[in-house]
Amino acid sequence: MQQPISITAISSISPLGTQPEDIWTSYKSESHCFTQKHDALVAKIATDIKKSIKVLRHSNPKYKALDDTVLYAIYASRQAVKNANWKATDNFGINIGSSRGATALFENYHKAFLSKNKAETLTSPTTTLGNISSWVAHDLQTKGPEISHSITCSTALHAMLNGIAWINSGMCDKFLVGGSEAPLTPFTIAQMQALKIYSEAKNNTFPNQALDPNKTQNTMILGEGAAMACLESGEVPNALAKIIGVGYATEILEHNASLSTDAICFQRSMTMALGKLNPDDIDVIVTHTPGTIKGDQAEINAIQKVFCNKIPSLTTNKWKIGHSLGASGLLNIEMALMMLQHKEFISVPYLKVDTPKRIKTILVNAVGFGGNAVSILLSK
Repeated sequence: MQQPISITAISSISPLGTQPEDIWTSYKSESHCFTQKHDALVAKIATDIKKSIKVLRHSNPKYKALDDTVLYAIYASRQAVKNANWKATDNFGINIGSSRGATALFENYHKAFLSKNKAETLTSPTTTLGNISSWVAHDLQTKGPEISHSITCSTALHAMLNGIAWINSGMCDKFLVGGSEAPLTPFTIAQMQALKIYSEAKNNTFPNQALDPNKTQNTMILGEGAAMACLESGEVPNALAKIIGVGYATEILEHNASLSTDAICFQRSMTMALGKLNPDDIDVIVTHTPGTIKGDQAEINAIQKVFCNKIPSLTTNKWKIGHSLGASGLLNIEMALMMLQHKEFISVPYLKVDTPKRIKTILVNAVGFGGNAVSILLSK
């Protein structure tokens, strides 16, 4: 890192809620957020929050045709920018990504095309990948750069990498970064089921067994949500935390969705993020661990390789809110920030993990299909 980058605000919309106090209360509970939809378990945003999204949709005629991924992003971005006290005239940059994009709209438009052999007028502009950042920039009226991308499940943390790079280059002082995902559609769920990684809910108490090395079946469950963070150059007095290290890596593909047994990409990304810092100084790791047998074990193996005999306390939120794909990395960042703020460890109820003696430095991981890993090192 050329210099620390401050996170001055973060906001999210997820099954945990939208307000920090509600999110923290939910994290303190040992109950999960899963319900049935399309004959599968999913983690949905609460009904009252959906009503707020509906109000947002009807607040502007242009917003009526937008996918939920865009509306979730607008909702979370407004609050993040407000919390950071940014103004449109700051001309801050925006980088928001998504793994699946406009899933609901795409499926509906394609269904209509198959029946009519004709596409609806707004099919293309409302399902393109750049749709999210463009509409957020429009809504916030910023004139800074706006970027969109998709790097599967590490999308949101790649957005954070991009924001840091722009700030360190001197081309921008502030960057809004994040991810948004609304994957709870029949076709998207079917894709995960086709990979044989989706939970069949044999364990009704904890149907997603993320981070559990002893599970005997894949237990991934999809969730929806969005999270946005405001980044600023240097150490800012009102910062929630500072980013003191970043790491990224890829590995050679053996399969379209593969990860090597010891997650070489994670070993490299975590080592890069640590830099010259002693691995013993890391208190907590928020893992990516989606609840699959091979994926979870590979990340655990990588952590053991890097940290050897002194493994930091490990935790995850996917047992509670599922895997929100492209948005998951920023929701992990939010979880880490809350632990730093409250100086309290959020444990996984079905795992026995030593509570850290302090919570000062937290490493956050994310990885996408095919071994595209990012690690972000946070300090209070």
